[in-house]
Amino acid sequence: MASESLPSVMLITANVGSIFEDPETMLQGWLHKFYESVQTLKPQLIAVHMQEVGGKDFEQCMGNVDAFVQSLIDSEALKSFDRSLVFLDKDFALVDQFTALGNLYFVHESLQNVQLYDFKTCRFNTIQGKQFVNLINKKTIYEKAKFPQNFFPGTVWSRKGFLRTRWNVENRIFDLANIHLFHDASNMVAMETFPSPYCKYRKRALEHVLQRFSKDKHDNVPLFLFGDFNFRLDSQGVIQTLVAEATPEYTKEDKEVTRITYKDCDGSSKVILILEKKRFEIDDPDRLIGENAKWLLPFDKEMKCFTNQLYEYDRDFPPSYPYSEDVTDGRSYMKTRVPAWCDRILLSKAAKALVKEDLYNKAMYSVIGQEVCMGDHKPIFLSFRLAPTQGMPVNHKRSPALTPYYKVSGALVYYPLIYRETSV
Repeated sequence: MASESLPSVMLITANVGSIFEDPETMLQGWLHKFYESVQTLKPQLIAVHMQEVGGKDFEQCMGNVDAFVQSLIDSEALKSFDRSLVFLDKDFALVDQFTALGNLYFVHESLQNVQLYDFKTCRFNTIQGKQFVNLINKKTIYEKAKFPQNFFPGTVWSRKGFLRTRWNVENRIFDLANIHLFHDASNMVAMETFPSPYCKYRKRALEHVLQRFSKDKHDNVPLFLFGDFNFRLDSQGVIQTLVAEATPEYTKEDKEVTRITYKDCDGSSKVILILEKKRFEIDDPDRLIGENAKWLLPFDKEMKCFTNQLYEYDRDFPPSYPYSEDVTDGRSYMKTRVPAWCDRILLSKAAKALVKEDLYNKAMYSVIGQEVCMGDHKPIFLSFRLAPTQGMPVNHKRSPALTPYYKVSGALVYYPLIYRETSV
């Protein structure tokens, strides 16, 4: 099968917490770079998973969200995408349910066979038109959950959870799941040991999601899991490398260390690093920018617990967080946290088998807007073509008459035998 006939896909994860607070400048710059990427890569299916929809000050900025989405739908760059589905969790009054997640899907007119799964009827329905899905109405074409507060004890119950949809694209079935895990509340706590308490909270939540997906009543299908995992580096290791033999000076308040100042031990008293709860300021910030940041990769360890279940393409881009929110500066990091690859696109082993890779087809894993301000998180994308459907039938949880599948290099794909088709 010619590569050009294989569906092209672009997955994007974007924590948009900053852009809604500056709709005139930062948001417009974000849109420009998004359109530019779409026009360059020419995908047929675009999946955008957003976190912190409405911004950090969501009660004040949530009103900007609908205009943002409508500008995407009406844009020249997406004019050939005749179907779209928008899932927005923006009702912040529902404290026990609010996740601030948003899943946006755009389907090109050249893709003819695209259906969405109904988690209640366990059947696929044909997608038609351009639709906003109100998550308050509890439709069954998505699955959403907020993590319980006991998953991150001792902190405020925050907007963290997942939002999953299931797709049949040209006879290939897979899940697209958005996820937002817990952040590091304090640099001081994070640097004490690795794994930090925050790492353990994230590990528990991600294990919970993977187990839930694998043990529910629905068939196990390839999973593309992308969002803000908030994975952080081994802060202790990074700091030890930065300060070397520097002398630490401790500042205390009420017998608690609130600041550590590392000074050069050569007698010059030059400050190398200042560390506070929400401050991480080094004397040479260029060590963390662009190509210079590659030395941080060995300290990126949180994903190692999941390498038997999830795959990630090599990262040739700098840490995606925390970038400056100065609209004139797209390269510098804020002096708040150890830079980290928080924003990731992960694949189950079966999903990896759905990615076409050969001499002429390579997946592209990179960043959008590397040189311009995109907020405190850079959007990350994975662009690829779906592998052709070939193989033999495999077992599944329910009746073959309802969900006929066959196997392609370890992945499940849809085989159109007998099923009921309706419209979403």
